[in-house]
Amino acid sequence: MRCLFCKKISTGSTSVEHIVPESLGNKSHTLRPGIVCDTCNNYFARKVERPFLEHESIEMLRFKQSVESKKGKVPPAKGLLNFKYPVTARKYTKGGLAGTVEVATDEALEEIMNRKDSMIIFPDEVPLPSGSIVSRFLAKVALEVLAQRLANHPDGLEYLVDEEQFDLIRNHARKGETAEWPFHVRQIYDENKSWLSKNGQSIQLMFEYDILVTKENEWYFVLVLFGTEFTINYGAPEIEGYLSWLKENDNESPLYKGKNAEKMNNIPDINE
Repeated sequence: MRCLFCKKISTGSTSVEHIVPESLGNKSHTLRPGIVCDTCNNYFARKVERPFLEHESIEMLRFKQSVESKKGKVPPAKGLLNFKYPVTARKYTKGGLAGTVEVATDEALEEIMNRKDSMIIFPDEVPLPSGSIVSRFLAKVALEVLAQRLANHPDGLEYLVDEEQFDLIRNHARKGETAEWPFHVRQIYDENKSWLSKNGQSIQLMFEYDILVTKENEWYFVLVLFGTEFTINYGAPEIEGYLSWLKENDNESPLYKGKNAEKMNNIPDINE
């Protein structure tokens, strides 16, 4: 077996690769050891996933949605106490303590003690990460989703490793080559939106993804995180083909169009 990214022999690797990071709520979408070697697994965690996950907008999203890291911690969030004092809020999902608020000054503490009620104001909208922080993250996830679909077909995985048409996006993810790789981002539903499962259970989607193949045979990877849709081209650093597809399809998301049109009517319960 050879690694999907560096193409080196990876038979002795032991790391399970999470396609979407655990810190975005992914527990089950994984690749078995060796599809991504231990070295690349470690590199992506430090150099590709961490910059994305530690961006202020993603940390704020995870705080608001109480999404734990793989160590079981929700990232803290900075806000203003009563519109005046900077504070840091922390959430706890385990134990009897719901959260804490850290204040930086005695004046802030005194205000809390002397008022019957106080409020913490968090930023309403924090700009999403941009540039290679996003494109390299998307490139990594996109290629791994292809590997996920071929995981039970060794010949298919070998093809994916050897196929030169994927080298551009492969090297963008692993080496940062092609400095600017455009992508498309938009919000397609509210981050708090929920759906009813087929048995009436309220379900919230942390993430979802699929591959779009246009009539021009261009391949695009589409990832949605809490309602924000990210799209990247598999074959080249351009996004015009996706914009044309959106125009032809009334700006509907590929995740809810065509073969995916009825998927929200068949959501399984959490325990299924």
